[in-house]
Amino acid sequence: MVKKHALAVCLSCAAVLLAPNPPAFAQQDDPEFGSCLAALGERARSEGVDATVVASVLEHTTRLERVIDLDRSQPEFTRTFADYYLNRITDRRVAQGRALYDKYHDLLTRLQHEYGVPAQYLLAFWGLETNYGRNFGRIPTANALATLACDQRRADFFAGEFVDALKIIAAGDIEQERMRGSWAGALGHMQFLPSVFVKYAVDGDGDGRRDLWGSIPDALASAANFLRGLGWQPELRWGREVRLPENFDYSLGGREQKRKLAEWVRLGVADAYGGDLPPLDIEAAVLVPAGHRGPAFLVYDNFDVIMRWNRSEYYAISVGRMADRIAGSVPLTREAGTDSEPIAREEVRLLQEELVMLGYDAGEADGIFGPATRRALSLFQGARGMIADGHLDQEALQAVRSAASGARSGSS
Repeated sequence: MVKKHALAVCLSCAAVLLAPNPPAFAQQDDPEFGSCLAALGERARSEGVDATVVASVLEHTTRLERVIDLDRSQPEFTRTFADYYLNRITDRRVAQGRALYDKYHDLLTRLQHEYGVPAQYLLAFWGLETNYGRNFGRIPTANALATLACDQRRADFFAGEFVDALKIIAAGDIEQERMRGSWAGALGHMQFLPSVFVKYAVDGDGDGRRDLWGSIPDALASAANFLRGLGWQPELRWGREVRLPENFDYSLGGREQKRKLAEWVRLGVADAYGGDLPPLDIEAAVLVPAGHRGPAFLVYDNFDVIMRWNRSEYYAISVGRMADRIAGSVPLTREAGTDSEPIAREEVRLLQEELVMLGYDAGEADGIFGPATRRALSLFQGARGMIADGHLDQEALQAVRSAASGARSGSS
């Protein structure tokens, strides 16, 4: 079924019958994949990629079943904030970031002046994406992207990424043999997808190429250019750890509930380290990723910029905190969290169904604990006199499960 759908995708992205013959090896070993490759090649040529480059890449492109397996394997559990954060923001990684700040001080200063992105943020992204260049990924990019482009799940998206990868090769930025990265096609020190590379990668060392694998100046300059393109505001930080008052209404939390900074001050929100919050006319949101027992954060517009790089609140908090630590900040004033057990995705899916049954809009029952589900859980907690922090733990699961069981019994 997958292969038949892949052929249908190719028919939608290019006229296979009009395309040149697929590479001989693909016709022999996997004719439907070969037809899809031919369509991808036709699309690349139609977008201006040199025909010689297209032919050379296609001749050596193969389907990787491992990539399909990785794409299909969804995390079985929802990770806790503590598990995510503590595995990324380590003393060793912070020390390495500070050492790299000293080593590349002149370059980072120049990039901050040119793009408006402070050095500590570039280093934080670098540290979280590849551990400062230690882990690029080793999967041949053309193979990975062609495999995904000829599969049913996200074919159109990855077809575009495959063509952009060919554009990078055709521009002379890297040879096909060296173009390796993650199973999903992320590239180089900063793990850019090819489409991001094409749009935002720059030549930071002046050698005429954009080498995000071998050139630190190119990689850091490209990251700065990308962040500026995403809307980075030079005058703002990402956010900060804050201290919430004992009577704080946790139902006010969440990225979708922004308020003026002065309003948060009026509600008793204070800097976690004892200082005053800045008297700025900006909006911010309160996040409590580990619930009311864990740390609290006030996040600004640049937090949303970080999430345009990676759509994970845990990731964005980790980038912001890594940047703070590299710049000299001390560790969190409160533990990252006390949860000892991750939550299985099937449990999250059942939670979503039960919240909907109880009258709370938790969004699609997909097993992913996103903003809609968090908001629904918060409303549920508030209605039952619980602390409405929207935090998913075993206590919250059992409370919803008990309420749903009671509702079912009452209706029977």
